[in-house]
Amino acid sequence: MITHNSQSPLSADDGSAAPCGSVLVCGAGIAGIQASLDLSAAGFHVYLVEQSPTIGGMMAQLDKTFPTGDCATCTISPKLVACMRDLNIDVMPMADVVKLDGQAGNFKAQVQIRPRSVDAHKCTGCGDCVDLCPVRNVPGTVEAFKPSMPPTTVQADVLADSLLRHGEDSSSLIPVLQDISENCGYLPRAVLETLSSRIDVPLAEILRVTSFYNSFTLEPVGRHIVEVCLGTACFVRGSGMLLERLAEAVGVAPEGGTDKDMRFTLRTVRCIGCCALAPAMRIDGVTFGKMKLDKVADILERFE
Repeated sequence: MITHNSQSPLSADDGSAAPCGSVLVCGAGIAGIQASLDLSAAGFHVYLVEQSPTIGGMMAQLDKTFPTGDCATCTISPKLVACMRDLNIDVMPMADVVKLDGQAGNFKAQVQIRPRSVDAHKCTGCGDCVDLCPVRNVPGTVEAFKPSMPPTTVQADVLADSLLRHGEDSSSLIPVLQDISENCGYLPRAVLETLSSRIDVPLAEILRVTSFYNSFTLEPVGRHIVEVCLGTACFVRGSGMLLERLAEAVGVAPEGGTDKDMRFTLRTVRCIGCCALAPAMRIDGVTFGKMKLDKVADILERFE
């Protein structure tokens, strides 16, 4: 239980306590975060109270935002970082305001913080503590991670060469993943497991990185990447039918995939920045605008 008395030692002209220089914000959604940043910029010390374990609220769970279709994560991430780094903002997750006394401009709040049972500074979100919790389960020892399968000779050579150039530590993770993706065409599971043991980074963390960036894929892809835009402008101009025609021509499901000859990989994207050329698609980075269904076969024949 934390009690914060915001009363100022100074008094107003009428004898009452003067307004204090700190503010309590309840709720760490996007509105609470922005309010805290604005108050901090104005010179106030902010106590940001959130009942859930994380800040960001519902916006952190969204994919796109209306009406622009902007990436919700890209919009909120800078605010999350700024909020956590601001020295004028005390973020208090898993907390509840249990009592509030005083008057406008001068309140005394009691905030109850629920126990986490883990060291938040060391937590990586791996979930192993749930299995080894001494309260709910029988505690046990965590065995050192061992790869379940060895990589092929070619994959092992690519990994060894990349680690030699970038170093065997956690800071080399993304450059090494880029080298593997460029040389292998995708990120094989065996290589990722070996990489995890070599640079001492949990496999779960590596998979979080690989699943976040669209440039990485965990499945083999074809020699040519076909991307169909399903953004608002393209969709209303018939990109859905274009996707079905491409899926039929390539020989995969409309949801996407790679043909059996490993020639084409069909994907969908939300926007490629060519709304004026809707409907549009892209093959190996080359954009084709104002697409007609009868042009699909001719365009695909250009790519062997």
